[in-house]
Amino acid sequence: MWLEIKTILLAMTPINELRGTIPVAILFFGLSPVKAFLLACLGNMLPVIFLLWFWKYLSKYWASKNRLIRKFLKWIFKRTRKRFYKKYSLYGDLALILLVAIPLPFTGAWTGSIAAFLFGISYSRSLVLILAGVLIAGLIVTIITTGIYSFL
Repeated sequence: MWLEIKTILLAMTPINELRGTIPVAILFFGLSPVKAFLLACLGNMLPVIFLLWFWKYLSKYWASKNRLIRKFLKWIFKRTRKRFYKKYSLYGDLALILLVAIPLPFTGAWTGSIAAFLFGISYSRSLVLILAGVLIAGLIVTIITTGIYSFL
């Protein structure tokens, strides 16, 4: 039971997320690939539930405390929405799913939650799109991990 809890907690961390957790759970904790996948996906999604609300309140708080921060946040939101608009118009929801699904540095559920906030995507829609990306990323990482493990 302790290894399962460790897996969930490890997947909740922002840089590691499930990309680092699934290999650790399979190769070092000895969990089955299915169990590692499910627990890592669960752990990766838990913070997203709160992060999608958190960014909104954090930005409002920062903006209320400092005029320079307020100007910067306005600029970054305007710039990001302008740059993303073309991609979102072209790819739609797939843009957010791919941002979360591609297992590369600075992509994932945490980044997806920030992107969803910046682009003004609704909470429920963001949650579904990020979940889809997490499941795809989890499958990719699990397949790669079990493929490498089978060669060892």
